[in-house]
Amino acid sequence: MQEKIAQLRGAFKDALSAAKDAPALEALRVEYLGKKGSVAALMQNLRSLAGEEKKAAGQVINELKTGVEQAIKAAGEALAEAELKAQIAAAKPYDVSLPVRTPHGSYHPITLVQREVERIFVTMGFTVEEYPEVVDDYHCFEALNIPKHHPARDMQDTYYLSNGQLLKTHTSAAQNSIMRKYGAPLRAIFPGRCFRNESIDACHENTFFQMEGIMIDRDISISNLIYFMKTMLSEVFQRDVKVRLRPGFFPFVEPGFELDISCLICGGEGCPSCKDSGWLELCPCGMIHPRVLEMGGIDTNEYTGFAFGLGLTRLAMMRYGIKDIRDFNSGSLKALAQFEG
Repeated sequence: MQEKIAQLRGAFKDALSAAKDAPALEALRVEYLGKKGSVAALMQNLRSLAGEEKKAAGQVINELKTGVEQAIKAAGEALAEAELKAQIAAAKPYDVSLPVRTPHGSYHPITLVQREVERIFVTMGFTVEEYPEVVDDYHCFEALNIPKHHPARDMQDTYYLSNGQLLKTHTSAAQNSIMRKYGAPLRAIFPGRCFRNESIDACHENTFFQMEGIMIDRDISISNLIYFMKTMLSEVFQRDVKVRLRPGFFPFVEPGFELDISCLICGGEGCPSCKDSGWLELCPCGMIHPRVLEMGGIDTNEYTGFAFGLGLTRLAMMRYGIKDIRDFNSGSLKALAQFEG
């Protein structure tokens, strides 16, 4: 029995060396490991043995079977890798500068709205700035007159990183850097993605887009704020829109307001998107707090300014009649493929 096993092992090594492709390997597997293969025949011959001799022969046969299985698997992987390398070597180099033959996909509705709003504000003399999504506590809170343990932080529960930084909860986090970058006078908008630990529903998401805007100059008042916001919204919706200002508390503005827009999805009658109120909160705004101006290096004896945080996600909902904010991040082609631009 031992001699037969040794002969079979040697024959397998020779056959494996001769197998140069996948069909040959499969034929070899069937010949040795199939139900009627050589290893199965050896197992049948164990019946003629007894005692320790049978046990020892069975162990050697199992080792042979395991070795054959591993050798065939390794040979198959080596053949597949060699075939892949050959395909790569034979492939023609791809010129990434070639134009796309057919259009692929479309812009996200929030991207469309953001670009349009940027265009409108640029025509009014505003610059467009970028700002990171990962910020430190100072720029996100303290530079905005929100010290540690301030109750206002409860409304902006966010995601903290192990290095002490955090995902910004609002685009206002860029205010201090922009002020110190340009000084006064200043007109700037800075769109971006924001994050909050929110309970998700039809009008709330943990990831959303805002556009912060600030204007700092001599003799700036609330009238300037209302004018610029009305002008922007009328341009976006191509019609006169109904808005309202109501008092709102934000530590970085004084006085502070909530600018609401009449819900264009339901026409002001009430729906899940506006929580049946007929109004959708669109833009926290107000006159920049003197302390925030001072921390940004602005002389408060000479300059005043306003700031607003425009909700691009909700603006897109109004613009395109999207009833559920969750559609934006769903990745649903059915919901998103209808947009062009």
